[in-house]
Amino acid sequence: MIYQFIEKIKESLENDNFIKITLSNFIFNQEDTTLKKILIRKTIIKREENLTFVYRHKTKDITKNYLIVEGIKEIITFITKENATQNQKGFFNQAILFTTDFDVHIKNINKKPSIHSQKPTQKQALSTSHDKQKKRAIQTKDQKGNSKKYLQALKITDNTGKVYANAQDKYKQINQYIEILSVLLKQLPSQKSLQITDMGAGKGYLTFALYDYLKNNLKLKVSTVGVEFRKDLVNLCNQIAEKSSFENLSFVEGTIEEYQIKQTQEEEKTHVLIALHACDTATDDAIFKGIEADAELIVVAPCCHKQIRREIEKKENNKIQNQLSPLTSYGIFLERQAEMLTDTMRCLLLNYCGYHTKAVEFISDAHTPKNVLLIATKKESFLEENIKIKKLEEFENLKSFFGIETHYLEKLILK
Repeated sequence: MIYQFIEKIKESLENDNFIKITLSNFIFNQEDTTLKKILIRKTIIKREENLTFVYRHKTKDITKNYLIVEGIKEIITFITKENATQNQKGFFNQAILFTTDFDVHIKNINKKPSIHSQKPTQKQALSTSHDKQKKRAIQTKDQKGNSKKYLQALKITDNTGKVYANAQDKYKQINQYIEILSVLLKQLPSQKSLQITDMGAGKGYLTFALYDYLKNNLKLKVSTVGVEFRKDLVNLCNQIAEKSSFENLSFVEGTIEEYQIKQTQEEEKTHVLIALHACDTATDDAIFKGIEADAELIVVAPCCHKQIRREIEKKENNKIQNQLSPLTSYGIFLERQAEMLTDTMRCLLLNYCGYHTKAVEFISDAHTPKNVLLIATKKESFLEENIKIKKLEEFENLKSFFGIETHYLEKLILK
């Protein structure tokens, strides 16, 4: 009967009506007591047909891919009592083959095996794509099915809405950013009407995506200003915004340090300040602008942490020693230590100014090394004097330990 079952599997694969296989009722040996079932589906990997096995344990899933022949051998091992005992794996007492034409059950393998067919419970084959297709926050087409103009203009998609191969990482980055921000924005008290300032907007990839998401997905009243010192990019982004009918999205020329953020009239008050990949102390300038505006949310993705690294290197030249001196004697570790120290001190100063802070991964470093987001949310509890004093003490202790004379953001806040 096991032979019959295996033949049915082979036939369904050849006839292209295979859906999946489920192995259940695991009778285990002492070496493996957590395996509960195995789920098997067909996938195409590098243009070859594979069987993907999901080994479902009590607290985790393990996925392995096999070529068809190898996969069938693995199935035989797990539904043949003698093979399983010999290999000390245990075996499954029941298996179901699902096809678009019929289902085949084999059970009681341990004692008196029986096999029978019945009408199909599913009539549609599963996707054979190895990668699960995730529904993105930013879709490439609008409600009418047309490719979005700003994604075309930014060379993310073609005129059919297909993402270019060389833009896949940027597209993933945009969506990861939107997914993180969407959760934070929904928690803001002013979420029905948002004024957003994007410091160092660059070519506007994320600025456009955020405006699109808030306006068209969440249906919020939103006004966004992108600040960028390169005039050509400002002109380009304003042209794209106009062509996309994003009437409340504009870009202005200027540096982060010199930009005068509006903070007087309530309807023009910045609720959200973002700065992605502003170089070195430009991130500090952006953070300070958000603090000055009493923004409800400040989100920055820092890069080029040069200022604090120079301070640490100055300490090394002066032979100031601490327990981490061996670590910072290596250039690459010094660079990473400077990054962590810079951003930790930024968070402590934001705490001192009344913000709850956290650091999250922006996107996997497989896509970009600039993958840390610092998120600061205004909280009344952080304005309590005892908390402010504690955070400032922690800040000063870090300065002392690493021999740092001053942090650039400190000069702006505590001047």
